[in-house]
Amino acid sequence: MEAIVHTTSSCQDLGGSSDPQSSCANQTQDNPQTTSSGMEPPRNARRSRERWKGKPDFLLSVIGYAVDLGNVWRFPYICYQNGGGAFLVPYLLMATFGGVPLFYMELALGQFHRTGCISIWAHICPIFKGIGYAICVIALYTAFYYNTIMAWALHYLLSSFHSTLPWTTCDNPWNTPRCALYSPGETNNTWTNTSTSPAEEYYLRHVLQVHQSTGLHQLGSVNWRLALCLLLIFTVVYFSIWRGIGTSGKVVWVTATLPYLVLFVMLIRGVTLPGAWNGVLYYLKPDWTRLLTSKVWVDAAAQILFSLGPGFGVLMALASYNNFHNNCYRDALVSSGVNCLTSFLSGFVIFTVLGYMAELRKQDIKTVAKDMGPSLLFITYTEALATMPASSFFSFIFFLMIIALGLDSTLAGLEGVVTAVLDEFPRVLLRRREWFVLGLVFLCYVGSLTTVAYGGAYVVKLFEEFATGPAIITVVFLEVIAVSWFYGVSRFCGNVQLMLGFFPGLFWRMCWMVLSPCFLLFIIISFLSVAPELKLFQYLYPPWTTVLGYGMGLSSFICVPAYMTFYFLCTSGTCKQRLLQSITPQRMIHAEDTPVIQL
Repeated sequence: MEAIVHTTSSCQDLGGSSDPQSSCANQTQDNPQTTSSGMEPPRNARRSRERWKGKPDFLLSVIGYAVDLGNVWRFPYICYQNGGGAFLVPYLLMATFGGVPLFYMELALGQFHRTGCISIWAHICPIFKGIGYAICVIALYTAFYYNTIMAWALHYLLSSFHSTLPWTTCDNPWNTPRCALYSPGETNNTWTNTSTSPAEEYYLRHVLQVHQSTGLHQLGSVNWRLALCLLLIFTVVYFSIWRGIGTSGKVVWVTATLPYLVLFVMLIRGVTLPGAWNGVLYYLKPDWTRLLTSKVWVDAAAQILFSLGPGFGVLMALASYNNFHNNCYRDALVSSGVNCLTSFLSGFVIFTVLGYMAELRKQDIKTVAKDMGPSLLFITYTEALATMPASSFFSFIFFLMIIALGLDSTLAGLEGVVTAVLDEFPRVLLRRREWFVLGLVFLCYVGSLTTVAYGGAYVVKLFEEFATGPAIITVVFLEVIAVSWFYGVSRFCGNVQLMLGFFPGLFWRMCWMVLSPCFLLFIIISFLSVAPELKLFQYLYPPWTTVLGYGMGLSSFICVPAYMTFYFLCTSGTCKQRLLQSITPQRMIHAEDTPVIQL
């Protein structure tokens, strides 16, 4: 029996299972168009797939996706709230046994199967294809609110061109009689416990204009300034991804590197401010007793999962454009390491400035650092920037960094959806990519209009808490179960060996089979055990919003059982035959440069 080696786009094991000792990863020939029997492969096997122009394009895209706004505002706040330096212990443990293994798994899946998050399930476990559709719905929900935060930042960026920053004075049309400058020790200090700062009123009354909305039940009209800013953001997004990774791969050279330049500039400026080191000590001072509480471990697990971002289909999509033998193992370690270090670095940037604000106000740092999320950036940090020399310059580069951080994640998130849908319907959409992307971006813009209404900040909070959180965690849990237990961890590791030339070690296999699923189940139970009590500014979300929130989360997850039912009913044969077919991977024949041995 003669073995004939053909070049195709992925290496498939013989008999449907991966042989750990296979050496076909090192065998290649030049003709992808015929098999040993002389028959042509299917059309999708012969179709050429776009490739990254170079390895840096891929790495910058992955790092840009993983490093987002949450690294700047969420990690520093969660770190100091959960024991400072002591929080790094559960954070690193959760990263090691949960976040990084999932990150590595998704990169390997995308690179081996060379397809998006919908079509890939036909080659892993067909009945779980609903996971891909759920991921796309969650990605749309994310696009509905995430880009609005960039629109806020763009508003601030444009305002930074004023010689006097508009959030430094109380004589503007949007200010109230309660507005006062905080000037401790001065005789003309008018600050009281009921006063509000110019930065707070600028954010709430001029940018968001939440005072014109009474809550989710009455959002008010669309804020035309934010709607125009949002339109500009989506215009940039469209022209960055309309042609695929050929254009987005160039954009990330700016959007993924600029934030680090700005972070280092802000860090150097921050450590020279009075009181900065008090902020650093407050940020890192360990409180080891906090490790005895479950909240710290839940926060660490959730932070690393949402920071690295497995489950959104993005890692699969980006890796699917790699060369088959690209070292995705090293990529996973490098990208994860850069992500964690960026979070840690951002904490220094934020808390040096918070220490400076505490020194300026003669207050405790705990009082100054009471805000979290967007308020930390758009109120506390902007107020600090306004007190520095060259405040307009530092304000400009800071909000430029915020926009760049957000753009990276948005470009990657929508590319995940585009890749998934185009791979699922190539005959209809592949040659109409520009029109499909235009329709997708238009849909996201229309869906985002509720978030730029006067009460849009309340919608952003609702989306953030319910539409993406529990749903994406559950989807990732099902994904790792399907890959490790239905597709089989041995088969998956065999696929990795065919690409990289080595079989994943016992640590990775144990993480994929046991530790990562337990890690995810732990987060799911923690999220669902207590219904969150949402509050934003002075607005306490009514009970019906919790029902609405869970309904939003269920609307994406329902794709999984719905597709399972659809697949089972549409498959012919007995119940046993249907069940067997639904969990059996379909054979793949790809094209181009990955060897397949056919006997």
